[in-house]
Amino acid sequence: MTRATGAERPGGRRTAHPSRGAAHPSRRITRPSRRTTRLKRRRRGRIRVLAVAATACVLLLLAGGVWFYCRLDGNIDSFDAGGLSKNRPAGGQGGRNVLVIGSDSRSGANSALGGGEGDVGRSDTAFLLHVYADRRHAVAVSIPRDTLVDIPPCRLPDGTWTEPKSGAMFNSAFSVGLTAKGNPACTQNVVEKLTGLRVDHTVVVDFAGFAAMTSAVGGVRVCLPGDVYEGDLNPHRGSRGERIFAKGPQTVSGQKALDYVRLRHGLGDGSDIGRIRRQQAFVGALIKKVKGEGFDPTTLLPLADAATRSLTVDPGLDSARKLLSFAMSLKNVDLHETKFVTLPWRYQGNRVAIVQPDADALWDALRHDRTLDGEETGGGRPKPSPSPTSGAGISVGVHNGTNVPGLAAKAAGELRTAGFTVTGTGDAPSRERKTVVTYGPGLQDRARTVADRFPDAELRSAATPGIDVTLGASYASHPGPDTPSPSARTPSTVPSRVTDEARSADDDICSHISYG
Repeated sequence: MTRATGAERPGGRRTAHPSRGAAHPSRRITRPSRRTTRLKRRRRGRIRVLAVAATACVLLLLAGGVWFYCRLDGNIDSFDAGGLSKNRPAGGQGGRNVLVIGSDSRSGANSALGGGEGDVGRSDTAFLLHVYADRRHAVAVSIPRDTLVDIPPCRLPDGTWTEPKSGAMFNSAFSVGLTAKGNPACTQNVVEKLTGLRVDHTVVVDFAGFAAMTSAVGGVRVCLPGDVYEGDLNPHRGSRGERIFAKGPQTVSGQKALDYVRLRHGLGDGSDIGRIRRQQAFVGALIKKVKGEGFDPTTLLPLADAATRSLTVDPGLDSARKLLSFAMSLKNVDLHETKFVTLPWRYQGNRVAIVQPDADALWDALRHDRTLDGEETGGGRPKPSPSPTSGAGISVGVHNGTNVPGLAAKAAGELRTAGFTVTGTGDAPSRERKTVVTYGPGLQDRARTVADRFPDAELRSAATPGIDVTLGASYASHPGPDTPSPSARTPSTVPSRVTDEARSADDDICSHISYG
């Protein structure tokens, strides 16, 4: 007898026994088809490939960024800060000062671009850029190359120092030592002595670097007041030659941009003053171009790559990170509030003399972070001092830096009356035009209180302890520290002679581009 293993269906067919694989309706499992399984595996594989590819891209971008930064770092040259003066002005009250020098050396890649004669670096142009504490205002002050200035001691390549010079041309400072790279530290020393401002950074751009930068931004819009010929660019040519620039607006880059900013003859009176005006217009247009394309790393990196190949900077800007960080700190400076002026000047024969007290008024405004129209930007408010009217608790030595006898004793008596403790008096080893207050570490606020007694005083930091006053020639005409004569007092505002000729970075490129 056959044992039944399942229920019989009609017609003799059997159904599966519940215990032998029949699935209960509530527990039925649907197995995926082979096609569905293959699709899922492909999808998971594709996701893994994309993840690996994305990771690889990120790594490549990071590697590329590191490589690019290393490349920029390798491009940058810096000069030895050991050549800077030991008696530098005190730091500013919020703003920063950057000295920009254009070198016309023919060394290296510059030989094909029409630099000066020989390999000695010469300063073709220079301006001091003051960036205000609010990072929205800036002023660039051009210093004519033929300006007569005093050159303090400068270090030579062999480590020795030169003797100071009086009445020398400003651009001669850069050539001290007769090297291809020039002497930016010497020029910085001159500017600090001339202005009483501490220069935070110095940048030297040669012809090759300048040409490369203009090409990197796709050219700069400029304007010419008249047609320019080859003979205008090179007066030694002996003939007029071909026309190289047409009158009116145009875009220039590379060699053409370089020719534009070097051009002096054939326009106006052919002086350096007219060239300075065109250079100011050019720099303003360059800033406008960079800001118009976006002040971000995408724009700045190609420009930085071009610039750093022919750039010499102080140690404070000697890396790509430092340079780009500084550049990014300027991104909010307003075009209209970026001003260009020329150091107040007058002709003295075939040289340029500084006009006073106009120049001192300009430097005083920048020192206190005031704009050209006298606006306070926030950085120029004086720091608290021990006492605004009393010298109680402040010790100071007094020295006579003039040929007028008895000044040290006179000033010492007036300081004692105001509560200062005078530690001694005597004659200074050198002669000073302005009164100088030097101070040791941690004494800046007290030194500023001393300097407030002398309206023309210049603050300078020193490594030695204590505070000393060296009376300058201007003090000889003062009745006393508390009551300076009106003629000797530095004007509180920048004269209209300076402000009326200022241009902004957003001005018409065809305005104010010639002289005479």
